[in-house]
Amino acid sequence: MGGLLSISVCAQERAGMGMVDMNPAGLYLMNLASGTSQNPLSWPMPMLMMHFGQWNTMFMGNAFIVDTQQSGPRGGDKLYSTNEFMASVAHRAGAKGMFEMNLMLSLEPATVTDRRYPLLFQTGETAYGQPIVDGQHPHNLIMGLGAHYAYEIAENTIVDLYAAPVGDPALGPIAYPHRASAMELPEAPLSHHWQDSTHISDDVVTLGISHGKVKVEASGFHGAEPGENRWIIQQGTIDSWSARLWYFPAKNWAAQISGGRIAHPEADFSGDQIRLTGSLHYTRPMEGSAWSSSFIWGRNHDTGSLHNLNSYLAESVVPVGARNFITGRAELVDKDELFSDEPEIEERLTAAAGSTFRIGSYTIGYTRDIPVFERLETGIGFNFSAYSLPAAIKPYYGDRPVGGNIFIRIRLKPPA
Repeated sequence: MGGLLSISVCAQERAGMGMVDMNPAGLYLMNLASGTSQNPLSWPMPMLMMHFGQWNTMFMGNAFIVDTQQSGPRGGDKLYSTNEFMASVAHRAGAKGMFEMNLMLSLEPATVTDRRYPLLFQTGETAYGQPIVDGQHPHNLIMGLGAHYAYEIAENTIVDLYAAPVGDPALGPIAYPHRASAMELPEAPLSHHWQDSTHISDDVVTLGISHGKVKVEASGFHGAEPGENRWIIQQGTIDSWSARLWYFPAKNWAAQISGGRIAHPEADFSGDQIRLTGSLHYTRPMEGSAWSSSFIWGRNHDTGSLHNLNSYLAESVVPVGARNFITGRAELVDKDELFSDEPEIEERLTAAAGSTFRIGSYTIGYTRDIPVFERLETGIGFNFSAYSLPAAIKPYYGDRPVGGNIFIRIRLKPPA
């Protein structure tokens, strides 16, 4: 059984008796994550489903309360929360069409203070006119707001039009907040701005067509990163483009390659980014959960600095029994903005050792589910990260910088 027929079967298994009046276009839309991205079809998506008349609704929610501790001269400590809530409503549009609206919200503008949480070696974006270094920015209140229209033009072939004032263009893998393999990791990857940082973009338009095991998409969008006011919807001209090819060889696997040009993404740096990505994702359902893994490559070419920067990521979550999860993430990332907030140090290092440094990050973690509420999956967990870094920057980070998180995880729980 292949392609869209597999998509329909997997989506129907998820829907059960909670959905009404579904056609192949509607079943196709049920499998989408952020924008038009997809996890493997076999992933047991943790969502609540219900219907009101002929309207189908789906809800997902995930939150971490995190205490971070990091070592070294540039390490930081903080208590904060990363979180998101997603809702969609869908209705049949004729015999072969389906219309769906999506909304994603986050309270991180309030729960991540000072526009960042500590994350050693992280770069990307600005706050208060200064580059964010060794910290990760919060998401916007409105992470996504968009609409899909999907139509079955022939057996096993569906066209999807997606338009979003705030959304996720067809560029990169499934963004880390929605990726099956990252569901037990509260922090962003160091490679976020090499792979999936466009998942909150303004004025996105995407056209895609799925046939059998293949899906092809193209997007136009506004390339600038979100501004400092995380509470509002921002607007911008469509000045960037991307294209993506998906391949689903079996229901446990998903693969994509993509590329695009992002116009002037960072406020304090001139030039565009030309991004290329490739990824392979695997999910195998297990007792009440799933073993999920991702392997991702992302590359940015900066037309201002002419730097070519690569990133490599492998991550996995493995359930052990019904209530235990072992997590891991390993990354290698080329960084050229580690000292952009300290121009004198940056100039001195560039003269002595160059401007680009390859950073390794290695994270291992554990989460234990503790049943408290009937409709929530609650768990407590921790993870620990160690880093590799060039000798030239050890005086600024320490010889062996490390970091750790202790967290509580809360997630909406689908009925058994």
